[in-house]
Amino acid sequence: MNQGKLWTVVNPTVGLPLLLGGVATMAFLVHFAVLQNTTWVSAFMNGKVVAAAPAPAAPAAPAKK
Repeated sequence: MNQGKLWTVVNPTVGLPLLLGGVATMAFLVHFAVLQNTTWVSAFMNGKVVAAAPAPAAPAAPAKK
């Protein structure tokens, strides 16, 4: 472990809960942001089937000379 000396400064009984709490908080914030900024995620979570977006049209062939 290349950061092993950290535990001589910070007690593991304090550092580990802070580390894990920070990771859990960030994961919650990311998921909350996704739910707030998209429409399909909340519909999917509520069991609704979301129709797929139509495929883009194929480009037109170049005109012959």
